[in-house]
Amino acid sequence: MKRLLVDSGSSIKQNECEKYNIELIPLKILLGEEEYSDGVDLSFEVFYQKLIEEKIFPKTSLPNLGELEELVSAYTQNGDEVVILTISSEISGSFNAISHLFADNAKVKVIDSRLAVGGMRFLVKEINKHRDCSLDEIEKKVKLLIPRVKIMAIPETLEYLMRGGRLSKKDWILGSMLNIKPIITFIEGKVKVLVKKIGLKNAMTFIANAIKDECDPNYGVVASYTYNQKNLDNLVKMTDPQVVNAIEVYDNLDPAIACHWGPNAFGFVFVGKN
Repeated sequence: MKRLLVDSGSSIKQNECEKYNIELIPLKILLGEEEYSDGVDLSFEVFYQKLIEEKIFPKTSLPNLGELEELVSAYTQNGDEVVILTISSEISGSFNAISHLFADNAKVKVIDSRLAVGGMRFLVKEINKHRDCSLDEIEKKVKLLIPRVKIMAIPETLEYLMRGGRLSKKDWILGSMLNIKPIITFIEGKVKVLVKKIGLKNAMTFIANAIKDECDPNYGVVASYTYNQKNLDNLVKMTDPQVVNAIEVYDNLDPAIACHWGPNAFGFVFVGKN
């Protein structure tokens, strides 16, 4: 039997585990002096209260490696094989730490998604299609899909990307002064600015046009947001009906990711055409 473990940077929720036939590995979130397990003991209400009202800037850290080692060892000793899918190694230390942990276990394959949030959902579905294959074949299939997964998102404020080290202070000052809205993407596993537009409407128009031209709707679409769905709903109204019909989930991002985007961020995740 093959087990699939996915870190919570995927923003897959605990109540979706059965649907995807996975187990989640929760990242740790530090809010002031309090530590939480992402998606386990931290509600959205508490998270955003501390983020918005109390102005506490969160920090994220690795999952509990001891608990993970015990879980995986129990599976492999029972004859199972384990695939572990992590958030991009460019933005988290999870992949490197977990790879090192199971370096000598031939029954474990740790895969660097080079992505986060909705993009990892597509990889999970790809793994599920090939569960009967060898671990090496599964990894090959996933790595073929990774470059096709596209993320286009707009943060309402640049403060959280800057404070999290994902945007320079210079870009933060310039963007805030001129109402520049960067469209954020993943390139080679890193968070990058795809393009900059003046004003929210222009940025939304860019995404609506881009996804119409680039999306393969056969894979579905993930519509993502943080805290408030209003901005996302406005983007959906501007988007081609074929793309809208392909939306599989409206994903309110888990705190481990939302803390870096800030409230009211939004965008689409999809698979590009060949």
